[in-house]
Amino acid sequence: MPSMLQALPAAHPLVTGATSDSPLITAYRGGKPTRRPVWFMRQAGRSLPEYREARQGISMLDSCLKPELAAEITLQPVRRHDVDAGIFFSDIVIPLKLAGVGVDIVPGVGPVLENPVRTAADVAALPKLTWEALEPIRQAVRLTVEELGSTPLIGFAGAPFTLAAYMVEGRPSRDHLGPRTMMHADPETWKALADWAADASGLFLQAQLEAGASAAQLFDSWAGSLGLADYERYVAPASARALDAVRGLGAPLIHFGTGTSELLPAMHRVGVDVMGVDYRLPLDEANRRLGGAVPLQGNIDPALLPAPWEVLEAHVREVIAAGASAPGHVVNLGHGVPPETDPAVLTRVVELIHSIGY
Repeated sequence: MPSMLQALPAAHPLVTGATSDSPLITAYRGGKPTRRPVWFMRQAGRSLPEYREARQGISMLDSCLKPELAAEITLQPVRRHDVDAGIFFSDIVIPLKLAGVGVDIVPGVGPVLENPVRTAADVAALPKLTWEALEPIRQAVRLTVEELGSTPLIGFAGAPFTLAAYMVEGRPSRDHLGPRTMMHADPETWKALADWAADASGLFLQAQLEAGASAAQLFDSWAGSLGLADYERYVAPASARALDAVRGLGAPLIHFGTGTSELLPAMHRVGVDVMGVDYRLPLDEANRRLGGAVPLQGNIDPALLPAPWEVLEAHVREVIAAGASAPGHVVNLGHGVPPETDPAVLTRVVELIHSIGY
């Protein structure tokens, strides 16, 4: 899709310099920051008591669309843990909801669509996401960025395959047979749906960057269900289309998927600056597969967060050592923070990471 946003606004934190020299952005750009940067996927959420208090009586999607509440939830882990970035509190299906697609987050299940999208007619009937509909997102980002100051905010969107997979299945799936079948059985309908999802994700990213986010991450949660040939033929073009909406703005772009060790070079080729790596692949091997030229993000195993401290500390140090060969390294988890995680452990992990010199 053509970009509505040709350049970041003059007051943007990357333009004014407020975040351009931060540890996070420096590492994303392959430089050596003043301290080792770290943030956690799903750091804003159910592991924090203040989050549970703020969310009382409010549904997940409604909380994402209340700008003051979304900003507060985004800021909570930055205050508590001293992480080097906020990750915008939202959900990958928010663009669907704002476009007018019937979708809700069902507790214990995940995103559920009123009407799954399985035919060419279903795709043709999808409403288009508009720039005006994204105003609550821009308001929330502006409020968050104002409070963060020199700490960068990371925007995000679901990658087209992951969005389309939910839309075809109508709910979370273990094997994503529906979208995988559609790719081969009805490739024209698949392409139309993937392009629709790409345009929605691209506009969602644009809104966050225009309002002040200093980086953006594309999450392809379900790409690991695909083989390399199917990814390159049926998915990569749509991911590139989503990123086209924000390419060239100067904000670092990150790509992350789970179970995607075999797809890393192909995922990088869609046009991103940084590759997120899940817990399955050591960072030194990820660096080798990417030719030693790509900053990396990751990849502490979330399963070790409840382990004895000496076990977790040793693992964190191993991750940092493995990431040292890459041109830049932002420490993160190899997936999101589990809801039962003790927040004090995350704070201690951040302190450990910040204490380890280069």
